[in-house]
This record gives sequence, structure tokens and C-alpha cells, in this order.
Amino acid sequence: MKTIHKYVPGLTLLVFLLVSCDKGFDQMNVNPIALTGVEPAFQLNTAILNSVPGYGNLSYETTIVKQMITPFSGQGSAANFNQDNRNVAAGNWNTFYQSVIKELTDVVTKTKDDPTRTNLYNMARIWRAYSFMILTDTYGDIPYAQAGKSYLEGIVAPVYDTQEAVYTNLLTELDAASAAMDATKTKVASDILYDGDVVKWKRLGYSILLRTAMRLSKVNPTKAAEYVAKAVAGGVMQSNDDNAIIRHTASFTNPVGSQLNGGQSAFFYLADDFVSYLSKTNDPRLASIAVRYVGATSGAQQVESRANRTPAAQIGAPLGYDNTTISAAVTASKLASLWDYSQLDRTRMAALLAPSFLVTYAQTQLLLAEAAFRKWITGDPATLYANGIRSHMRQLAIYGASTAVPDAAITTYLQANPLTTGQELEQINTQYWVASFLIGPETWANFRRSGFPVLKPNPYPGSDLKTEPFIRRLTYTDAELNVNKVNVQQAISRQGPNLLDTRIWWDKK
Repeated sequence: MKTIHKYVPGLTLLVFLLVSCDKGFDQMNVNPIALTGVEPAFQLNTAILNSVPGYGNLSYETTIVKQMITPFSGQGSAANFNQDNRNVAAGNWNTFYQSVIKELTDVVTKTKDDPTRTNLYNMARIWRAYSFMILTDTYGDIPYAQAGKSYLEGIVAPVYDTQEAVYTNLLTELDAASAAMDATKTKVASDILYDGDVVKWKRLGYSILLRTAMRLSKVNPTKAAEYVAKAVAGGVMQSNDDNAIIRHTASFTNPVGSQLNGGQSAFFYLADDFVSYLSKTNDPRLASIAVRYVGATSGAQQVESRANRTPAAQIGAPLGYDNTTISAAVTASKLASLWDYSQLDRTRMAALLAPSFLVTYAQTQLLLAEAAFRKWITGDPATLYANGIRSHMRQLAIYGASTAVPDAAITTYLQANPLTTGQELEQINTQYWVASFLIGPETWANFRRSGFPVLKPNPYPGSDLKTEPFIRRLTYTDAELNVNKVNVQQAISRQGPNLLDTRIWWDKK
């Protein structure tokens, strides 16, 4: 049969246009200024910046350990009333999984097989371990091995690892990553913590390893002692110059300062337990931390003309009340109103540009003091104890000249408050409580681990606590209970009820 080719007007032109338009179509539809890849060093910086304690630190951790308190109810009600506020409790979960672990997992994946980026690779491993430690200390069993791999491997419902398994891996990961930092390899000059200083990063890694090992003091003292020794042998922080600090700018203000200089300015107060301890021991740090707006009867009257920063004038707010029931305590303290209680000074340590401390030499010295007392390392506990206190007092000068503690005042305090036989663990860990002020996740974790300082429970009526006097963990998020139900329920069945008073693995009585 003969094929008939029928001419269709315009068809040839249409085909030509279609073919012509298709040529280079992919290139034409790519945004020429869009990012096609993200520099891993910048991702590490983003993760570190997002690790700074924020609002939830005030509402839960810092309040649980009775350093700060708000008597006001509302959307932020949390540890002030021993309440399970899932919106606030989700803070660490959302921040670390969405903004920290995701970035760090990506950095590790991009750099692990690149010999020119070995230092960046190990820096990311160290900070990822630090971040996972905060997550597991807050919630217990968590997604770990499969976490942060939604984009990389399509894992959208990660399995939960036991806290014991998480800690086992954290110890080996920190030890290996710290040891692998190499000053002969490429320097990560854009690093916001240490400008790529490999020696400081190595000391940071081993100091975090020390902290991680000490968490096991009750649940596995043998392994704790083993890894404490490894951390010391590797080389921990040597001075305040090694502190891991975020120095805030106008582009990235201090998260706590942003709250206390904004809508929360009149809501948070220093807790009575904290102020009383510092006052009782004539601690010069109180003058650096506190301010009281004497006679204020409203938040609007908390103005500089009323400010009194003298230690003798400070009065902490008691826990157990809300703003409708605190009047009796206000009267008993002979104050004008609840707004007359002492606050964290938002012009100094809680200023918008105040630095945020994450891991410090002072903390490290105090952990070493405990390790030496336990005979896990050599060294004089009393000397390490004094070094820890002295270092924290000197650290306060970084906030500004008005918060600096004079050397003479430090010497006087140390002479009046030596380490006393029979009280070593209580004294060391109570000082750790002070030295970790505003680093809420760490303060709370060490309080649970050590049992010190000795504090009376928050007596607020109507507590959500069922069996414990203090909050032992925060609850899993409602979103996780919905989207990853099978895995989170397995964790709950293993760990215990999803309640504030369920103890995590290392938090043994």
C-alpha cells in the first residue's frame, strides 16, 4: 500500500519550535543565582550557633534547678508549676533535630571521605556528639543512628536507640574524633568557636568526653573511670582561653537576652534558692549576676533609677506560687510587689550582645575535682575545686568590666570556702551548679546525676509529677507521637511512661 504524506500547514514550524525550545530547556529553567551546594564549614557554624540555650532553657532547665523562676502562668507555664507543656518541652527536640543534627549529619557525610577536610569532619563529629548528648539527657531514648538522614537516605521515621547505646557510641566517637584532629591538615579558618585552632578543638573534644564519662558515675563507674582517664590523657581545657563561647552580634543576639529585653522582661526572676546560696556564702558573683528594681510595683517601674546591684539588697523569688498567690510571700519579704524581686541583670549578663558559654574550663576543673576525689585520676581535689571556682569568677569579666570579680574578692572567697572533708561531692557539684548558670541543659543534667545541690522540691499545687519530687526528663513531642508512632511507642515501652518523672538510663537512685 502506498503511504500518503499529507501536508498540514504550520506543522513543520511547530515541530521546529518544539525541538528548538527543548534544546537547553533544563539550563534555562535553573535559577542562576540559587545555591547548588552549601559549604560544609558554614553548616558547622550554623549548627553551633543554633546550639545556644534559649527560651526553653528559662522555662524548664534553669527553673528545675531553682536558679530562675516566673510566677506568671500562660503559654510558657512549665517547670514553674511542674507542668508538662509540650509546646515548650519540644524546644530542644525541634531545635537540635531540625537545625543542628540535620546540618552536622550532612557535614559528616560530605567530608568523611575527603582527606583534605579531615579536621572539619572531626569538628562536626565532636559537635554532633555534644548535641546528641543534650537530646538524650533531655528525653532519654532518642533517634540516633538513623537521625538526620531524611534527605540523605529517605529515613523519615527513625528508630529510637536506647540511651545506653547512645552513650556507648558517644564515648567512642568523642575519643576517636578528638584524637584525629590534626594540626598538619587543612585549617578550618571560618570556624566561629576557635578560628580553626586544632589544639583548642582537641581540648574541647576531650573535655566533652570527660563530661560524657562522668554521666556514668552511678550507672557504670568502671566505664566512667576508663573514659575519664582517656580524656585526661588526651588533654582537656587548660584555661579560660579554651572556653567554647558564642560572641553575639546585632545580627545574632543572645537568645536569653532577647527574651529578657523583650516581652519577657518583667516575667523572670532569680530564684530564692540561688540568691540565698550566693548570699549565705558571701559569693562575689552575686554582684555580677543580680539587679533589683527596689520598690517597683509593675514591670514598667523596673527602670535604671530603681536599680540596686548591691548583694545585700538582693531577694530571690520563691517557688510554689503564681502571680495571684505570691502576695503573702511578697509581704513577708517586705517588698512592694512581686516586681520588686531580684532579676538576672538584662543590661549585663542578659544583655542582647552578652556572650553565651557552652563548655568551659571552670566546669572541666570541677569535673576533674570529682574524678580525683573518686580516685579515677591523680590530682588534688581541693586544688582542682579551687581552680574551678576561680576560673568561673574570672570568666565573668568577659561580660564586661562591671561583671568582673576582683582577684582579692576571689582569694577571700576561696579562703572562706575550702573543700571540706566529708562534703566533697556536695561542694564540688554545688559549685558546678553555680559555674553552669545559664547553661540550663548541663546544670539540670549534673543536678540529676550528682544529686547536688540539695534543693527542696517546688511545692506548687497541682503538679504533673506523679512519683518524683523533681522533673527527671521532658516528654516526647506530640508531633513525634503522631508521625513516628511505632518507634516512639517502642521507646516508651522500654524506658517507661512518657512522663516528667520517668528517669532516664543514667539517672539512677
